[in-house]
Amino acid sequence: MKSGPALIGMLGVGVVTFILGYQTGRTSQVSPQAGGNKPSAAANPQQNPNQPPKPAAAAADNTVYAVPVRDAYCKGPADAKVTIIEYSEFQCPFCSRVGPTIKQVVDTYGNDVRVCFKHNPLPFHQDAPLASTAALAAGEQGKFWEMHDKLFGAQQDLKRPALEKHAADLGLNLDKFKAALDQNPYKARVDADMAEAANFGARGTPSFFINGKSLRGAQPFDAFKTAIDGAMKDADALISQGTPKAQVYAKLTANGLTKAAAPAPQQQQPQAPAARQAVTLSKSDSCKGADTAKVTIIEYSDFQCPFCSRVVPTAKQILDTWPKDVKFCFRNNPLPFHKDAPLASEAALAAGDQGKFWPMHDKLFENQKDLSRAALERYAQELGLDMGKFKASLDNNAHKAIIDDQMASAAKFGARGTPAFFINGTPLSGAQPFDAFKGAIEKELATADDLIKKGTPLARVYEEALKLAPPPSAQPAAPPGPDPNKVYPVSVGNAYAKGNPKAAVTIIEWSDFQCPFCSRVGPTLKRIQDEYGDNVRIAFKHNPLPFHADAPLASKAALAAGEQGKFWEMHDKLFANQQGLKKENILGYAREIGIDMGRFEKDLDNPKYQQMIDADMKEGSANGAGGTPTFFINGRQLVGAQPYEAFKTVIDEEMKKKKG
Repeated sequence: MKSGPALIGMLGVGVVTFILGYQTGRTSQVSPQAGGNKPSAAANPQQNPNQPPKPAAAAADNTVYAVPVRDAYCKGPADAKVTIIEYSEFQCPFCSRVGPTIKQVVDTYGNDVRVCFKHNPLPFHQDAPLASTAALAAGEQGKFWEMHDKLFGAQQDLKRPALEKHAADLGLNLDKFKAALDQNPYKARVDADMAEAANFGARGTPSFFINGKSLRGAQPFDAFKTAIDGAMKDADALISQGTPKAQVYAKLTANGLTKAAAPAPQQQQPQAPAARQAVTLSKSDSCKGADTAKVTIIEYSDFQCPFCSRVVPTAKQILDTWPKDVKFCFRNNPLPFHKDAPLASEAALAAGDQGKFWPMHDKLFENQKDLSRAALERYAQELGLDMGKFKASLDNNAHKAIIDDQMASAAKFGARGTPAFFINGTPLSGAQPFDAFKGAIEKELATADDLIKKGTPLARVYEEALKLAPPPSAQPAAPPGPDPNKVYPVSVGNAYAKGNPKAAVTIIEWSDFQCPFCSRVGPTLKRIQDEYGDNVRIAFKHNPLPFHADAPLASKAALAAGEQGKFWEMHDKLFANQQGLKKENILGYAREIGIDMGRFEKDLDNPKYQQMIDADMKEGSANGAGGTPTFFINGRQLVGAQPYEAFKTVIDEEMKKKKG
C-alpha cells in the first residue's frame, strides 16, 4: 500500500484512473479508465490496471489490536458486546457505499454492537479534511451523526458553501460552525486519528476493527456478520466468566498489539524494464520547450481526467529544471467515460490554430469541472480568440481526425490510461511525482549525451534514441490476461437480447445497473448497433456486484418489466437514473414506461428472478466474468468499458470469419 505522491501516481494509471488495489472498496492503488470492476492489481501484478477492483473475500485474521476508542463519536451502548472502530473519510466513495451495510449491522445486532467513527482523510481527496472538521464541529453541537449522514449523502459537493448549508439544515449555530471551519480546532484530533490508523496498518479507507480484529474495505454484510458473530462468542465467554459487559472490549483488547507489524518483504519476480517505444513526432503535436532537445516527452492526456490535471505543475517543474534540454509535447486521448473530454480536446486544438493551444490547455485544466460548450466559449473569449473561427471549428469537429489519430497512436503504444508519458520513447505511466520523472529524464540525458559524443547532431538525437527501441519480437511479452482469441462457452440462453437472432456476431454482456462503467459503455453499444445493424445481436446478463447495494433490486426490476415486454425500456431508465435505484425510484420508472403496476410490484418479489440472476452470475463466474462490464463477442472476452475501436476490431474479425 502506497501513500502520498506515490499513491497519486499509481492512481493516474489506467482507467476510473477512480482508485484502488484493495480489498472491497479499500482506497488504494487503481484507476478507472476502460472501466470494469475486477480484483486489484495489487493482488495480481499482471492484472490489467484499467479495471476498478472487485471486492475480495475478507481474509481471516485473528490478530487482535489494542485500538482505543478514545474520543471517537460512537453510536450504540458503551457496554456493547462488540465494538466496531471504523477509520473512514467523507470523500471516499467506498466509505459511503459501506454505510447501508453498517446500518444493517446496527439493525441486526441492536444494543450488542457499538460503532465508533475515526477520521483518516486520504491525501488525494482534497475536500475530505474540511469535511472532517465540519463533522466534528457539528458534533460539538450534538449533531455529529446527522452531519455524518449529510456528508455521505451529498458526497459530490463537500465545498465550504455546501457544508454551511448542511449546518443550516441541521439547525446548528452557524457562527460557531463557521468559526470552527475557519480556525480548525480539531486538526490535532484528526491528525491523531490518522497517525493511529497508520500505526494499526489501516492506511486505506474504510478500515474496521471488530473487537480489535481487522476487517478491511467495504465488505458485504456477510463478511461483517462472520466477524461479529465470532466476536460475540468471545464476549459471551468473558461475560459467563464474570466480566461485566462494560469491560468486555477493554478485556478483549488488553493484550492486543499496539502496532501493526511491518509488512513482510515480498519476493518479486524480476521484471523486464518497460521497453522503449518508437513514438515518432507528428506535425499535429502541440509542443513547448527546447526546439532541439536532448529529451522529448510525449504525453497522452485527457482534459477531464483529474490525474492529468494533477501532473500539470510537475510538467512545469520539468521545463523549469531543463529549459534547454527538454521538449514537452501533448497528445489527446479523451477517455470514453469522460463525456466532455472530446469537445475540450477540440477546443484546445481550435485555440492552437490561433496560437493559443497552451493558454487554452491551462484554462481547461484549471476549470476542469466545467467543460461544457458554453464554458469553452467563455474561455476562448477570455483568451481573446476570434470567436467566429473558434465556434466554427467546434461546430465542424475540425480536429476530429487529429484526435482520432492521436487516440489510435495511444492504443498502439499501450497508453490506454491517462496521463501516459513517453520520455525519448521510454514509457512512464500515471501522475508520477517529479522525482520519478527526474530519474527517467536523467537517464535519457545520459543516453543523449552518449549519442552526441558518437557524432549524432542534436537535432537528430530524438530520432536516434527511438532507434534504440527493440524490435517488436524482442519486446517483453504482454502480461497474461484473457486470451483474446479464446472462445468461451457462453450462450444467450433466456437472456433478453436485441438485434437479429441470425446475426453474424452475438455480444453477450455481463453487467450491473449500479456500476458506473456499465452505464458509460452504453453509447458505445448503441453506436455498434447503429453501424452494424442486423449483423450484430446484443444480449444482457446480470452480475450485480456485492458492494452495489441497489443493483440486485434493479436487476429484478428489469426482469419484471421484461415480463411485460419492457425489459429494454426499463434497462435504459435504470442506467439513465443510476443514482436513484431505490424501490420508490424504480416504481416511478415503471409508471413512466407504462406497465401494469400491480403485476410489476408482485413480480418484484417473485423468487424466479433471483434464480435467473444467480444463474447468470454463476455462468459469468465460470467464464471469467468477475467484473463489470464484461463482454463476450462470439465467445471472445472483452473486459471493461472499452472504446468503440476495441469492439470494432473483434467484431470485424468475427465478421470476416463468417464471410470466409
